[in-house]
Amino acid sequence: MAAPATTQCCAPIAREPLSENDAAELATLLKAVADPVRLRLLSMIGSHTGGEACVCDLTGVFDLTAPTISHHLKVLRTAGLIDGERRGTWVYYRIIPEVVKKLGALFTPLTEPAPERVELELLSV
Repeated sequence: MAAPATTQCCAPIAREPLSENDAAELATLLKAVADPVRLRLLSMIGSHTGGEACVCDLTGVFDLTAPTISHHLKVLRTAGLIDGERRGTWVYYRIIPEVVKKLGALFTPLTEPAPERVELELLSV
């Protein structure tokens, strides 16, 4: 499965309000990582040597059945955070960096302060 085409998304939430489309896209990503098992899986895949991990490397770490791990990997894959490739009997997973960067960019500290809002006083004539 090829990585989905990505576009620049989402300025940090402290800089400008999110559009309706950006909020919906980010909510899908946040829901996918809002589970401790999925967050750990994403971290394990991303930090694995070579940037990809065999499902065989992931299943033994958790006290969960293989079908449960597969379900969590499917949620991450459906959200577009990871991709996988079957090699023989095993599937190897890797992070899709452009999509994961969207999550990071959402909370990136600002390098310069947000513009101040200037309220104009209405003058009576």
